[in-house]
Amino acid sequence: MTAVNAPRDRYNAVWIIFFILGLGTLLPWNFFMTATMYFTSRLKDPFTNGELNQTANVTVEGDKRNVLESKFNNVMTLCAMVPLLIFTCLNSFIHQRIPQKLRISGSLSVIFVVFLITAVLVKVPMDPLPFFAFTMIKIICINSFGAILQGSLFGLAGRLPAAYTTPIMSGQGLAGAFAAFSMICALASGSALQDSAFGYFIIACVVILLAIFSYFVLPKMEFFQYFSESNGCSPISDEENKLDLLKPDSPAEKTPVVNLTDEEPKPTVSVFAIFKKIWVMALSVCFIFTITIGIFPAVTVDVKSTVANGSAWETYFIPVSCFLLFNLMDWAGRSLTAFCMWPGKDSKWLPSLIIARAVFVPLFIFCNVQPRHHMPVFFAHDAWYIIFMILFSFSNGYLASLCMCFGPKKVAQHEAETAGAVMVFFLSLGLALGATLSFGFRAMV
Repeated sequence: MTAVNAPRDRYNAVWIIFFILGLGTLLPWNFFMTATMYFTSRLKDPFTNGELNQTANVTVEGDKRNVLESKFNNVMTLCAMVPLLIFTCLNSFIHQRIPQKLRISGSLSVIFVVFLITAVLVKVPMDPLPFFAFTMIKIICINSFGAILQGSLFGLAGRLPAAYTTPIMSGQGLAGAFAAFSMICALASGSALQDSAFGYFIIACVVILLAIFSYFVLPKMEFFQYFSESNGCSPISDEENKLDLLKPDSPAEKTPVVNLTDEEPKPTVSVFAIFKKIWVMALSVCFIFTITIGIFPAVTVDVKSTVANGSAWETYFIPVSCFLLFNLMDWAGRSLTAFCMWPGKDSKWLPSLIIARAVFVPLFIFCNVQPRHHMPVFFAHDAWYIIFMILFSFSNGYLASLCMCFGPKKVAQHEAETAGAVMVFFLSLGLALGATLSFGFRAMV
């Protein structure tokens, strides 16, 4: 193999670059999702001489929030997940027609511009409705280019030893925690919410700039040059590497399949035949993310602390208990699959545990979600919410990683590429379905 005489990755520079690029793939969406307090504060009805400004939306009956505020989290999730599904599929075609360098650098540049505009708009007064519409356009843009960036980045990593997918997955796994921690630091600065948001989005701009700089430095690294030249005629296809979108740290990723020609390998069996072999895993990962996105963040972000009593905990409750805790435990669940893979791929326990996650829908609905109109509160104390969030996020990361790992293992080796693409499609489908159901779950409360 070419690795025998390969140069050393001095100072782990290439590893660090791929970690930064992995961080940049999921960081944009997490920064927008974590900043919901800022966005909803900009959507409040402006008052003029005690009268409601007519440009604001009608207030929901029994709810101090207007329609834009009350529906923001649901619409935000929908505007994120549907483009993610569409562009994940489109990337299967455009990666053959658009150079990889343009896809990666172009996507990062667009995302940087969107964050820069978002930071500038913090200081620009806007009416609620235009602000709402423009924010949704930015979310659609970020997730569309983010989907292209993810598929392209794993295609790039496919030219290197298999171990270099690990920093990408680690960066993606910590992206949410980094975004939540950045928001907590911004709030801890003691500045007004808008000033904190400005600093928060500037941090995002710096990270994306760092990712762009790292990507342009990468081709100058001797270690990367060696493997790029060795495998330049036979990179792993983006289609196969889409399996890594969920970033499970699994043994399946340690055996990359190398094409021996410039052409894409043609499947020997139909997609439908492969689906019949992996339909349990495909539907399972779809169901996992339908439940997860249906509840988080549309419902979980509206839970109010019952123990804060006006203390600082009231400000930090959602950033810490919702966003930071979810991302840390989700990352822990994904990481555990490197050491434990129970239950097995043919066990009936796996789909049973996945179906059991539906219990989180009523559990979170019966927490202190405010405002509410229909359901009573059974789990008012903050501790209940935190316990549910730990179990909810850990099970999401662990079970989803198992499914994404086991799916390609249930088919022959030459079918694994197509099986991975099918699994990623159902993962994205679950995200889109969850975003749609989030409207119903929030309306139930």
